[in-house]
Amino acid sequence: MASALYPTFKEALLNKEHDLNSDTIKACLVNLATDYTYSAAHDQLADVTRYAGTTDQTITSPTIASGVFDGANVTFTAVAISGSKTVAAIVLYNDTLAGDELICYIDGFTPITPNGGDIVVTWGANIFSL
Repeated sequence: MASALYPTFKEALLNKEHDLNSDTIKACLVNLATDYTYSAAHDQLADVTRYAGTTDQTITSPTIASGVFDGANVTFTAVAISGSKTVAAIVLYNDTLAGDELICYIDGFTPITPNGGDIVVTWGANIFSL
């Protein structure tokens, strides 16, 4: 599965339900092999099985320019080993809205096997663009 914006996020964005500059946007880690499969029908965090033993991280210093959403890199600290599971994707959601509405699904990186240490997510040029 390629990275994607959730369809319900696109609709909510057009309806002015999200303010990516001031809402609390969080990132969570997911395992694809057994725990989560992207679906365009998913719309809330309850639809996502997060990687066990992690704390979701807030995207700080959000910026929006030329259709691009970006923010500071995030660090998931002391990511526990969970059998042979790997971290293979990241899901962003809006923690400000009721139901923690999903924003985007990000994959395309080499899966990471946690070893109890930190996982630093470096967004690169941007987190996502429209």
